[in-house]
Amino acid sequence: MPGVDDLDQNVPYPLLSDPPNIESAVGNLVNVAVPKLNLTFADANARAAAIPSPTPGMECFLIAEQRKEIYDGSTWVTITPTGWVPITFSSGYEARGGSPAYRIVNQCVELRGSARRVGGGAFTRGSAFVIANLPSIARPPAYRTYIAATEWAADLYARVEVEPGGNIVVIVAPTSTTTPASWVCFDGIRYSLV
Repeated sequence: MPGVDDLDQNVPYPLLSDPPNIESAVGNLVNVAVPKLNLTFADANARAAAIPSPTPGMECFLIAEQRKEIYDGSTWVTITPTGWVPITFSSGYEARGGSPAYRIVNQCVELRGSARRVGGGAFTRGSAFVIANLPSIARPPAYRTYIAATEWAADLYARVEVEPGGNIVVIVAPTSTTTPASWVCFDGIRYSLV
C-alpha cells in the first residue's frame, strides 16, 4: 500500500513494504501528479480532447489563445491577460487609431482604441448605431453603458453600450454644437464577464 504526501494532495509514493514494481509505482505517481501541474495545450480544442472531465484546480496555458486558465469546477476561467484581439467592425465603420482591440484580464474585458465611419464622416446625432460585435468569449452577462470621449471641437462625448449579444452600440447625443463628432474612443471601457 503506497504512502501519500503530507499536504493532502493524494500523490502516492512507494513504501519499502510494497511489492517491487517500479513501473506501477512511477506510473501511479505520474498519473496523479501531472493533472496538478500547469498543463500546456495548442488551444482550447486540444485541451477539451485531452481532458474531457477536468477537476477543480486544474491549470493550463493555451498557446493559440495566449492565456492561462484554471478550472473552477464548472468552467475554465482566464486568470492572466490574453493578448489584444482586434475588434471586427460593422460595415461602414473602421479603426481610427490606437489599434482598436479587446483583451480579457481576470474575467474582465478591456477595450482600447478609437473608431470612426469609413471615410471619416460625422456620426448621426441622437441615433444608436452598432459599430462592432464582440465574440462570445468577450460578451458581458448584462448591458454595460459608458461615457466615451469624442473629438474636442465637436460633441466631446458619446454613450457606448456593450450588449450581452456582443454588439458595441454608440449613441452621440443631440447637442447644440455645429460640428458633430466623427470618432469615438474605447479607452477606459472595462467590464466583468461574471
